[in-house]
Amino acid sequence: MARGNRPQKLNYSLERWMQDPSPPLQSPTPSKVSMQNGPPPRVRGAPRPRLLLQGQRRSGKSSISSVVFHKMPPTETLFLESTTRIQKEPVNTFMDFQVWDFPGQIDYNDGTFDLEAIFSDTGALIYVIDAQDEYLEALTRLHQTIITIQRFNPSINVEVFIHKVDGLSDDFKLDTQRDIVQRTTDELADLGFDSVHINYHLTSIYDHSIFEAFSKVIQKLLPELGTLENLLNGLVSNCRIEKAFLFDVLSKIYVATDSSPVDVQSYEICSDYIDVVLDMTEIYGYDRGDSSEVSTVEESKSSMGSTNAEDWSLPDQSSVMKLQNGMVLFLREINNHPLTTILWNTRFLALICIMRKESFEKRGLIDYNVQVFQQALEKVFELHR
Repeated sequence: MARGNRPQKLNYSLERWMQDPSPPLQSPTPSKVSMQNGPPPRVRGAPRPRLLLQGQRRSGKSSISSVVFHKMPPTETLFLESTTRIQKEPVNTFMDFQVWDFPGQIDYNDGTFDLEAIFSDTGALIYVIDAQDEYLEALTRLHQTIITIQRFNPSINVEVFIHKVDGLSDDFKLDTQRDIVQRTTDELADLGFDSVHINYHLTSIYDHSIFEAFSKVIQKLLPELGTLENLLNGLVSNCRIEKAFLFDVLSKIYVATDSSPVDVQSYEICSDYIDVVLDMTEIYGYDRGDSSEVSTVEESKSSMGSTNAEDWSLPDQSSVMKLQNGMVLFLREINNHPLTTILWNTRFLALICIMRKESFEKRGLIDYNVQVFQQALEKVFELHR
């Protein structure tokens, strides 16, 4: 590596974080969610965070859960039956949590539910509204649910998914969102709940919007989010990366990203890249066994529209793709579980970076910084137990 690159100086902040994590890395811009505003750190053995998935009948709740967490193709959700009872599904990805799918016509006031037990340990309420249907009744039930849940858990995150917007024009999407926001704000203000903060998301299972919305919901449940953002900021700055995402590969939820604004196209191309890697791995992958026993693995570098490929010998599984516009996608596994066993691995995280060709030429610097970043994440998430 050229001496002019001075990797020791560029890597100093990441190494120092590993040695003394008390002074956090400085972000170029303030993070949207800080450690002080996030949830308290979880105690080992504490109950899993809970997500309540609610909405009217046929609003798309079960379809969302099946597509995001069970990899069901969106076209097959047409054959799902309506939910008739509360379905509790544990989700074991980068963090353990539960998704409770509620029937559409549930009545909290019939006396058969222990509302305190349901709502007290809930991290987020996700209320799904069908944007292609009449939603006045759905809004009434949303307001009733918010009022009920405020009695038991005032700090809950309320997320409204304005769903099935794939068949609507852009103008109609925005008009629908404005109408829902205005009606909800006015109704809650009249009832004395104007301090309740609600987040709204336009979603569809036929594009990446549902995964992006769930990413934002899950991030609010991570007490380590501020630390992860600072680490990614340091990595981006030191390696001159355009954008970096930390993905949970199974669900395609991004756990964290650097503090620069999220470009929808950047997220979409990274999400599609995960699908490509999974498909290629399922066909051509091999069992590496214990990663400590494997000295080298092959990495293929593919170019869109080109068959040129180069091979390196790296200790960790990674993948590189060069795009037609000259940008480079770089995927690197974070823990020691091999990509070849990803389909049955429940704790796989991957770092995906978008960078210019000139930045990727400093491969040694990137590998070193990513290794330091990986060691920091292992401390944060305790991937090796």
